[in-house]
Amino acid sequence: MLTRRSLLLGLAAQQKPKNVLFLMADDLNNALGCYGHPLAKTPHIDALARRGVRFDRMYCQFPLCGPSRASLLTGMRPDSTQVLENNVDFRGHLPNAVTLPQLFKNTGHFSGRVGKLFHMNVPGEVGTNKYQDDASWHHSFSPPGLEQRSPGEKLATKMPGVITANDKDQADTTGADAAIALLEKHRADPFFLGVGMLRPHLPWVAPGRFFDLYPANAIPLAEQRPGDLDDVPRAHLGVRPPIWNNMGMTEAEQREARRGYYASTSYMDEQVGRVLSALERLGLRDNTVVLFMGDHGWSLGEHSHWQKMNLFEEVARVPFLLSAPGMAGNGQATSALTEFVDVYPTVTELCGKVAPAGLEGESLTPVLRNPKRAFKQAAFTQIQFEKRITGRSMRTARYRYTVWEGEGGGEEVYDHQTDAGEFTNLAKTAVTAKLRAQFAKGWQGARANSYNRK
Repeated sequence: MLTRRSLLLGLAAQQKPKNVLFLMADDLNNALGCYGHPLAKTPHIDALARRGVRFDRMYCQFPLCGPSRASLLTGMRPDSTQVLENNVDFRGHLPNAVTLPQLFKNTGHFSGRVGKLFHMNVPGEVGTNKYQDDASWHHSFSPPGLEQRSPGEKLATKMPGVITANDKDQADTTGADAAIALLEKHRADPFFLGVGMLRPHLPWVAPGRFFDLYPANAIPLAEQRPGDLDDVPRAHLGVRPPIWNNMGMTEAEQREARRGYYASTSYMDEQVGRVLSALERLGLRDNTVVLFMGDHGWSLGEHSHWQKMNLFEEVARVPFLLSAPGMAGNGQATSALTEFVDVYPTVTELCGKVAPAGLEGESLTPVLRNPKRAFKQAAFTQIQFEKRITGRSMRTARYRYTVWEGEGGGEEVYDHQTDAGEFTNLAKTAVTAKLRAQFAKGWQGARANSYNRK
């Protein structure tokens, strides 16, 4: 009797090995043209979306760089990695884990990294290889950039954009150059190439031509409603208190902050486009699985919140595009509920690799074959702040349910059918009991039907 493992091994032996180009942006929300954003100018990412499948309900496991990336690249949830804050090496708890790039490295592919794939403090560790997990790569390079001399996200109250004369001294330009060089060098080899862009992570640095795309007086502010936070548990508001209440910014400063975010996103898009163009020029496109994603979302004034580290939709939801040989394409979109832990088993299956036992996600190949099909019943995101506040959130097709423990704990329930902005907490209504019961079953109870893979 053929087992799934033997089928995968047979497939790998019969076919030319597929390459993987794994593109990741830092602190990127869904403000992209392909996601319908009215201002965002991201033509190269949009072009990738037209060739593959756009995932409209992809959720990160933890809205912070270190924990999020650890889950993504190990295929394990934060409770398993025990990476619950930045500056933690996942190998301290999982010393024998085989990461996604490491699996390719161990099974005949060249494994290369350029830029931020695992956690990297920006700007302080730009240009260093700290936390980038040497075991995962044959080649590991962190491009330097002038951002290292700029203030980062610890900036207390203001978040201005930084306009530069050109992009030659920025890490993402150097990173794109290095990625293109690796594609040229290894064009005849099967490869897994991870390219991690720093933008649009703070500081928002970009050449002036990208700021020119976004006149400040044309940028709207996030919708604000009186009393919006009156029904939100104190624990939620206690996570990084300085980044609530619009960080004390005036409306003009908020517009300029949004402008900086959009400009640095467009700059990042151009660098992504350069790498994708090289893939096409080298004749590698038709045998390469291409992924593009952010590591978590980002608030731009929604609920008066800025940055990450909350459990609202803007931060938990992440852009994710996937184009794979032989799978659905032509700009299709899926509303299936999916999570970061699903990426690892998806890539391995697409490439005929055998994933390690114990991964905590599920392959998305059924969705790639049929983007209109349902998948999981729920996606899960969690948060921890200073070991005194924890939050766990479940996103179903209709609702977001969140429970907080610690200082000022409580529950939140939002009905996305009638309240996509999550302004009205329905935790005191009858629907909460049903969601609470579903939440108690955990991610295991929300799994897709693994046997129905048509």
